[in-house]
Amino acid sequence: MSLENHLVALEQRHEALEKEIEKALVHPATDELKLAELKRRKLHLKDEIVKLRGESSFPTIH
Repeated sequence: MSLENHLVALEQRHEALEKEIEKALVHPATDELKLAELKRRKLHLKDEIVKLRGESSFPTIH
């Protein structure tokens, strides 16, 4: 997998986690531990994306 493809896949996973977090926040019975784990995973993906972007010259895809 090329670096560009890897970045796109990471961004897609990041966006999917964002949607899952938003969906969980709408439900009052959301498990706070699950929500915290989703946020940690999202942050980890963001950190990885930023790190890889720093190592490449690819523009941000939004």
